[in-house]
Amino acid sequence: MLGGLRVFLSHGNVIKTAVLQQVRMVNPLLQPVAFSRFESVTPARIEEHGFESTTIADILQGKGKGADGSWLWCTTDDTVYDAVKSMTQNNVGALVVVKPGGEQKSIAGIITERDYLRKIIVQGRSSKSTKVGDIMTEENKLITVSPDTKVLRAMQLMTDNRIRHIPVINDKGMIGMVSIGDVVRAVVSEHRQELDRLNAYIQGGY
Repeated sequence: MLGGLRVFLSHGNVIKTAVLQQVRMVNPLLQPVAFSRFESVTPARIEEHGFESTTIADILQGKGKGADGSWLWCTTDDTVYDAVKSMTQNNVGALVVVKPGGEQKSIAGIITERDYLRKIIVQGRSSKSTKVGDIMTEENKLITVSPDTKVLRAMQLMTDNRIRHIPVINDKGMIGMVSIGDVVRAVVSEHRQELDRLNAYIQGGY
């Protein structure tokens, strides 16, 4: 899947090119006019509509109230078995790990399905006797984004670092987490909207 995303990122203009080619195929006689009009007007229109401007904050908002500050978590003292059980019950692939004790949750790291497979199953360790803190990715090694980070930038970070979940941090701490699935859906949706705008422009909608 990550390999496919790299291809997707490296061909960001495919949709626009395909639409232009379709214009030429439908009516070759209109090619000079359509091409000239597209080139001269579209950049301003794209900027106006915010093409590729979706942010991580938009994703969190789209996921609903439960995604904003109410993310699933476990503690460093929990067993890996309990953490994986929680992931399974809630149909998620990662949990935020917090330090035990205290009213305010202090972020210690993150545990993912990949940690379980590589550090428990492959190494033949017991998930019921191993603590989450022993196999998690620690806070100082976390790759994070802010609410203002553009979705395409988050996707690039995920593909470059081969990760599927990324914590969202602001000046007050962690406010949520997004997955590669969340990011892909947002990018696909934005490109679909851009294609609709290009079609409307070609058909005289602008």
